[in-house]
Amino acid sequence: MDFPYSGLRRWPDVEADNLQAYDATDLLLVERALSLGIDGREIAVIGDEFGAITLALAASGVDGIRVHQDLATGRRALARNADELGLVGFSSHELDASLLDGARLVLLQLPKSLAELEEIADAVARWAEPDVLLVAGGRVKHMTIAQNEVLGRSFAEVQAERAVRKSRLVVASESRPVPSEPPFPVTARHDGLALVAHGGAFAGARLDIGTRVLLEVLGLAGSQLRKNTSASAESGPNAPESARSSGVVNDEHVSPAPGVVDLGCGTGALAVSYALAHPESRVIATDRSAAAVASARATVAANGVADRVTVLHDDAGSAIADASADVVLLNPPFHLGSSVHTGAATRLFEAAARILRPGGELFTVYNSSLGYRAELTRLVGATEQVHRTPKFTVTRSVRR
Repeated sequence: MDFPYSGLRRWPDVEADNLQAYDATDLLLVERALSLGIDGREIAVIGDEFGAITLALAASGVDGIRVHQDLATGRRALARNADELGLVGFSSHELDASLLDGARLVLLQLPKSLAELEEIADAVARWAEPDVLLVAGGRVKHMTIAQNEVLGRSFAEVQAERAVRKSRLVVASESRPVPSEPPFPVTARHDGLALVAHGGAFAGARLDIGTRVLLEVLGLAGSQLRKNTSASAESGPNAPESARSSGVVNDEHVSPAPGVVDLGCGTGALAVSYALAHPESRVIATDRSAAAVASARATVAANGVADRVTVLHDDAGSAIADASADVVLLNPPFHLGSSVHTGAATRLFEAAARILRPGGELFTVYNSSLGYRAELTRLVGATEQVHRTPKFTVTRSVRR
């Protein structure tokens, strides 16, 4: 039967007319898997964003598929789409031996990051069967020779196939011997802060520029807190701009032991820096990426703050109670996959408004060209600019 790809939804991820829950690469991967006739219990699927690959195989009678999705939104979309279609026959796993043990076929939607691809390729070579076939696919416009080179570090044979419907498959086979230790996670130190990163974590073990700017504005760079006083935010989108830094939070707004949320925490730089500077605080770091969460947990442990920082794999802070936070720290993404789309930031602004108590503060850093201030005022409350560079803007919003 023809699988109803067009009926799949991205929910709870951002949905829009130009965003689909499948692409031609999914169809090519499904077609190849079905042509090989491998038992479903020997198939692993990696990077199936919203379940198109897994569910199309399940609908064709392939049973026992193991699947790894990095994003919490993708996992929820897969579960919802499966329920809507009445499909079973798959199980979800992290990127570990439970996903790949005994696998003879791995289907992969190529990630954007070469580091993430390196970690995946090593995992397949490390844990799957020696004769495993890794079939990776992507949209031609996003594919590079460097991806083949990364696959070549773990596989002796890497063959790119002819493009079909603007997508292409790359087949890797004959896994090479793996080193005694996996290539990830990696660790780097930044002025006293240890950052640990898995391959799929944004910016890796580097301190990305936006996060660095926000740390400096909050007085957390080098884990040294500047107790500056912040002026009150003025109401409305036409409030005057300010190019000064305001310090971390206004003391009159914050309880003696503030509840702090790092929303979209990445590798955990903001959460850990805050915890180091505020030993009395309790911090929740949350991200929808499993690679980011694994990285943040390792960063928390490396900096000795596991007693006061909790890391959650969650979608837009959905597990955090309403009106429970005094401070939210946010460096929102402006990409959804390979598309530039501000919908992810809007969802995080809405989440911040929900979890902040009245009078609580949201500190946001974003590309200056995006001009989020009016939207922050509308969704959260009175918003002031506290710092601006040619590339980044930092704002402070007070929950109405």
